[in-house]
Amino acid sequence: MDQAAKVTVALDEIERVTQQALQRAGADQWVAVEVAKAVREAEATGNIICGLYYLESYCLQLASGRVKGNVQPELSLPKPSSVQVDAKFGFAQAAFAKALPQAIDTARTMGTCSLAVCHAHTCTSLGYFTRQIAQAGLVGIGFTNASAVVSPPGGNKAVLGTNPIAMSVPAEQGGVAFQFDQSTSAVALGKITMAAAARQSIPMGWAVDAEGKPTTDAQAALKGSLVSTGGYKGYGFGLMAEILAAAMTGSVNSLDVKGLKLADGPAHDLGQFYFLLDPTTYAGDAFWQRLERLSGAIDEQVGARLPGSAAPSGDDVKIDASLWNKMLNLSQ
Repeated sequence: MDQAAKVTVALDEIERVTQQALQRAGADQWVAVEVAKAVREAEATGNIICGLYYLESYCLQLASGRVKGNVQPELSLPKPSSVQVDAKFGFAQAAFAKALPQAIDTARTMGTCSLAVCHAHTCTSLGYFTRQIAQAGLVGIGFTNASAVVSPPGGNKAVLGTNPIAMSVPAEQGGVAFQFDQSTSAVALGKITMAAAARQSIPMGWAVDAEGKPTTDAQAALKGSLVSTGGYKGYGFGLMAEILAAAMTGSVNSLDVKGLKLADGPAHDLGQFYFLLDPTTYAGDAFWQRLERLSGAIDEQVGARLPGSAAPSGDDVKIDASLWNKMLNLSQ
């Protein structure tokens, strides 16, 4: 949409409206607070697919019971360096918040920790979680799965979700040195959905139609399936994410999850799996030296930078006016 159709909204206001809308739909206050933080960060970083774009479906799913907004996640320690949290079909953000302090303490004591978030609603932006790990001074690596929209190379039936992977690396003096958060599909499904709604074509290489043929028609893509980024290479990463997010956590396969934004139906029951690593366990200060060597070689090249190294600036963002009005209505 053009600039005239945008409104400037403070990030504080986005967080407030999101929290209020979620509570109005039935979420406990502390749960709404955790989800609202994630929506705020998504909007602040320009990740519109994982921001307010999801809020209406969150509220509808709270009302229908597809996501539980009033459950208490259950924390357990299966083995000395393993932390598990059962989200009980509630929001992933709330379950992660309950488990993170224990996972951080475990990683600092043991040098490494694996964290399994089980039976959760979609986590949307995976980097939101790995970033918190890096802000605690640890390397964070995360995996999750989603409803099946990606077919295997040479196939035409979806078996995997977009199955994102994310990694966040801490900076020596605090904060995040860099991070990436990417789907293992060629593109996020939301981008094709938005293109279809706007009657726009999509680039070749994003999807195939129902017969498995490459297409630039967004509507045909929605009737077909997405493809893995980089063909077989991305397919392998998608399979890795599937095993860690679904099999390791005892949550569902991508094949068994209905559309993530559908208002009603079975709970998502998705898993997320994280590795938390003390960066100095093996190499000591050499870790920071190697990181500095890498970042220096990249920074000296004009136009190049480490992914996610540029922090968002400003306290407000521009949002589609009709979307924002809808969010205000949800919160009132």
